[in-house]
Amino acid sequence: MSYCSAIERMQPESRKELHKNYHDNHYGFPIHNDNELFGRLIMEINQAGLSWETILKKEESFRKAYDQFDIKKVASYSEEDRERLLNDPGIIRNKLKVNAAIENAKTIIQLQQEFGSFEKWLEHHHPKTLPEWMKLFKKTFKFTGGEIVNEFLMSIGYLKGAHAEGCSVHDEILKHNPMWKNLD
Repeated sequence: MSYCSAIERMQPESRKELHKNYHDNHYGFPIHNDNELFGRLIMEINQAGLSWETILKKEESFRKAYDQFDIKKVASYSEEDRERLLNDPGIIRNKLKVNAAIENAKTIIQLQQEFGSFEKWLEHHHPKTLPEWMKLFKKTFKFTGGEIVNEFLMSIGYLKGAHAEGCSVHDEILKHNPMWKNLD
């Protein structure tokens, strides 16, 4: 079942609205801001082993805890910041996931220095198959398994499949020229 059709079946209405907002306004749309790309990567990493609904409910808490996903700030986090995050009930308090966010921010800073931006690094490696992307992410980042990489790349328009072709949002995304469109 696609995410598109799953939302229509959701109950109660508040749960449906949470998913519908993400589905209609974020999922599959290209992101051109490095901090937002980093934020999406943090969200996908934190979803591992949990429901996406849990992560959506905590998105604002993640933004607050991780300084609005400011890569430079997160890359400079101290041991005290790690402890603060591990004690923050508004986010997922998993040491591996917290450490991955900080280490991945440091990696993105290096990618920005070499390629100009995180987005340009992604563009440089496009197109790749999912297995090729998975190998690259595993070599480059912390805590990025296959499902995380797949969802991250679908959610930012690098891999096709975020929406069913009959979904009205699919047509809207096409207007934003997602990277996967260049492969068709």
